[in-house]
Amino acid sequence: MESFRTEDEQVEALRRWWDENGRSTVIAIVIALGVGFGWQGWQKYQSDQAAAASDLYQDMLGSLSGEAAAGDPAELAQQIKSAYPGSTYAQFAAMHLAAMAVENADLAGAEAQLRWVLGKATSGSDMARVAQLRLARVVAARGEAEQALAILAEGDSGAYQASYALARGDVYLGQGRRDEAQAAYATAQALVALGGQQGVNLPSLQAKLQSLSSLPAAGEQGDAPANDAGES
Repeated sequence: MESFRTEDEQVEALRRWWDENGRSTVIAIVIALGVGFGWQGWQKYQSDQAAAASDLYQDMLGSLSGEAAAGDPAELAQQIKSAYPGSTYAQFAAMHLAAMAVENADLAGAEAQLRWVLGKATSGSDMARVAQLRLARVVAARGEAEQALAILAEGDSGAYQASYALARGDVYLGQGRRDEAQAAYATAQALVALGGQQGVNLPSLQAKLQSLSSLPAAGEQGDAPANDAGES
């Protein structure tokens, strides 16, 4: 640092420094404070949004369980999707809407909801895997078996490999492709035995395998049982 002989020289040096750097220093401080407060404000906004979405989602669940005061579940689900489209609650709401559509035989509506979820969910997440699995079943129920199989072949099924194999078996069975259905069911059963698999009704799977093993050879029976769009 410079050594100044008089106080006047020090004051003059400080004045020159301020003229040269003061404004930029103040601006930098203001920006830093603004960023800090802005970040805190954004975090609070995000927290408030999540809390509001959670409350609305709880109302929807209450309505689904029969609480009359909660309101109409479909309307609440649509409200969550509209108000908080970027939230996980909106994805869950759309999944519920898809299930309601299937119950009402509105397969096109169910497909639209599931595709919306896939457009929002993180690729490879449980949400995306379940939505993709259900979409394949809905598409198969609409009679588009090859498209359903293509959907099941997309991406990594992760902990849902057995459920995907089971769904493939159902699609094959709906087409009368018994050998392929049996092989898919056997794969699902083997994956369940290895552990870590989710969403498989093992007694139902075993019943399907047993039914196929006891059926007469292809061509000696009528049409195969229809695929179930609601099973995962």
